[in-house]
Amino acid sequence: MLDFINIHWIDIIDILLVGLLIYQIYKLIRGTAAMSIFIGIIILYFIWLVVKTLHMELLSAIMGQVLGVGVLALIIIFQQEIRRFLIHLGNNSFHRNSNFLTRTLFGSNSKTVSLATLDELTQAVRKMAETKTGALIVMTHRSPLESVTETGDRIDATINRRLIENLFFKNSPLHDGALVMDTNRLIAARCTLPISDNQNIPANYGMRHRAAVGITEQSDATAIVVSEETGEISFVKDGEIKTISSITELRLAIESSYSAS
Repeated sequence: MLDFINIHWIDIIDILLVGLLIYQIYKLIRGTAAMSIFIGIIILYFIWLVVKTLHMELLSAIMGQVLGVGVLALIIIFQQEIRRFLIHLGNNSFHRNSNFLTRTLFGSNSKTVSLATLDELTQAVRKMAETKTGALIVMTHRSPLESVTETGDRIDATINRRLIENLFFKNSPLHDGALVMDTNRLIAARCTLPISDNQNIPANYGMRHRAAVGITEQSDATAIVVSEETGEISFVKDGEIKTISSITELRLAIESSYSAS
């Protein structure tokens, strides 16, 4: 009668893994409309467990069928979240293994951004902030962004402040969209980014900020946004927007993001 009290070490591991899985799902969908649906499913599942424990056969059978068929519905409802999770998992696993192999064979493989690149990039951002020129710059790290750069126009140029300013000039044919750069080169302009559906993003942030949050949620890229309305500079990492108050603070944020990758 009290067999359920006998807990073995494998049960503890099982509980911890389930808790970790639920936490990761929560991190993935927090702030989105899917959060309410997820909570409802958890409540429904626990009700089914209680009904099953009490041996309410008819209700248990009905709820079991609903939950069984509901798996297909969940795949449809959460298709964006599942896709984001698999991309995140695949990128992390692939790059963790490839980075380990590279470090083993060739030593450290961390990317570093040159002082010249930092100067050119931050001065371009400073000038665009002063003139209230809207800009969205994505900096790649480990995750490949070929699917993003293919949506724009290839540049493959040395990072230069005047080139960046001209690309985002409002009459430039390449100003609409994101500029993607590697550590020391501009890769492509006029790129289309995934838009975040995070409902916690403040209403005063526009589509540039939502696009920056979207790409940093789905990859380890970081982004710089210059507001066209206020000239405010934002640094976006892991889906979190941070307001930048000075160019020195921006330099430190960029350096920190590359040293951590």
